[in-house]
This record gives sequence, C-alpha cells and structure tokens, in this order.
Amino acid sequence: MSFTPDSVKQLLISEELGDRLSGVNQLRQIEPAIAFELVQTPIKDKDTRVRYAAVSQMSSLGEQNLTISQEILCECLLQDPEPDVQAAAADAMGALKMTQAFDDLLQVYQNTPEWLVKLSIVAAVGEMGEPKAFYLLEDALKSDNELIQTIAISALGELGNLEAIPLLKPFAIHSDWQIRYRVVQALHRLGSSEAKQIIAQLTKDEVEQVAQEAKLSQGS
Repeated sequence: MSFTPDSVKQLLISEELGDRLSGVNQLRQIEPAIAFELVQTPIKDKDTRVRYAAVSQMSSLGEQNLTISQEILCECLLQDPEPDVQAAAADAMGALKMTQAFDDLLQVYQNTPEWLVKLSIVAAVGEMGEPKAFYLLEDALKSDNELIQTIAISALGELGNLEAIPLLKPFAIHSDWQIRYRVVQALHRLGSSEAKQIIAQLTKDEVEQVAQEAKLSQGS
C-alpha cells in the first residue's frame, strides 16, 4: 500500500481514533521533511495515545528543525497532563541532544511525582552529555527506585566527570547484580586509577556476568 502526504493528512484530522493512530504510524513512510510538518498536528491531539505516538517520532523527525522541535518538545514536557507524553518528550530531547533544554528538564525532574518522567529525564541528560547534569544525576542515585538509580549510574559514566567515582563506589557492593554490572561499565568509561581499582575488585564478583564484564573492562 502506498501513502501520500495528503492521505496521511486526512487520517490525522479524522474523527476516528483508529484513523489518527494509523496516520501517525504512516508518517514513517513519507519524506521526513513533510512528516515533520504533519506530525505537529497529532502532537496536540485530544487522545493521549495519539500524542504519545507522535511525540515518540520526534526523536528522528526533530532533526528537520531543531529550534522548532525544542519549542514543541518543551511544551509537551512542561504542559502535557500525561506522564507518558512527558516522558516521550524527554526521550526525544535526549536523542536530539537538546542541551539548551536542560533547565526545563531539571525543573520538571525536581517537581514531578512521576517516576517514569524522572527516569526519562535521567536517561536524556546522560545521552546529552550535559556537564550541568552532574548534580541531577547525583540526586537520582539517592532515589528509592532502583531503575532510576541504574540509569543514573550509566549516565554518570557517559558524562565523564571523575567526581562521580566516589558516588559510584558504594554501588559496587549493591545487592542487585545488575546495578553492579552497570557500575563496571560506568567506571570503565571514567577510566581513572581509582575506577580501575574498583573494577579489579569486581572481577571476583559472585555473579559471573559481573565478574566477566569487569575482566573484559580490564582488557580494553
């Protein structure tokens, strides 16, 4: 089946929810520059699923115009009533490395009660490599949500600030082996002598996956 911009546009403005969802999916089949213009309609749709599907596509379509994309995504992050849509906006900001939006991400992180939104923001600022994110990630390590902690550990590795090593060190003996595994990866990226010492200890980890990852880190 072939899709045209006009046929997709008609689906996006249909009264039928199924049509609008189908239209958002079909945006992937048309030229990105045209899809970028069209996606701005479903981003404001009354249905959460449509908005979520549309915002999720901004991770790639947003490259067409980063200035407009940042305006759109910031509005979704700050004003959309649904956490899923806010989280998708943060994901897209991270993918597009919108470091200029960091203050908005920080504001939402500090004020939202939604763990999913916090998680997406932690992942986004790590992906951006924004140095100002260090203190946000330090706070995320104190979360009582282990998934947020895990993503923060990885993000600190990506950030490359050696001040993260003392923060990561306690997690090298965490009860969850998957967190210890992420610690090895983060410390390997940071690469200081202190990081290497902690990795050396983890080569003796009781869980084979952790020990193996530590040994591989030593050899690369």
